[in-house]
Amino acid sequence: MTHLTKALIVASALLAAACTNPDRFGAGGADGMAGANAGAGANGGVVPGSANDPTSAAYFNQAVGDRVLFAVDQSTLSPEAQATLDGQAQWLQTNSDYLAVIEGHADEQGTREYNIALGARRASAVQEYLISRGVAPNRLRTVSYGKERPIEICSEESCYAKNRRAVTVISFGTAGATS
Repeated sequence: MTHLTKALIVASALLAAACTNPDRFGAGGADGMAGANAGAGANGGVVPGSANDPTSAAYFNQAVGDRVLFAVDQSTLSPEAQATLDGQAQWLQTNSDYLAVIEGHADEQGTREYNIALGARRASAVQEYLISRGVAPNRLRTVSYGKERPIEICSEESCYAKNRRAVTVISFGTAGATS
């Protein structure tokens, strides 16, 4: 067989395979509704583990919010932070198979030691708030990274503000398990 013949056979096979589902692009059927329920299966179109699955970590991060921000040299929770944490507490209570590690962070200003302590105070403030909202203490752990893990690096307030944070990192596990 020549290369041209092989290429034609492969192209024919691909074209035939492409024609197996004529409504795959929602091009309409007898009622004009083909594709209207595309992606909707037994679970209503929710892809397990995706951001549209209310029991997933991706949903927690994107819809609920995984971080709260702090003012300079502060570990007190703002009303905005409290609103985010109320959502986190509700999600954690609904999804009791998850554990959370609360990471405390600081901006690059100040000494390493000061920022580790500040990050610890921020993480503790979040932990205490979540516990006050009904999350079991044995499901929460804290860690401070101080200024060691910035998400923005520059010597401007816009970067500093993003680094003054506490991040709730969730993982699937059982309460009481330690690592």
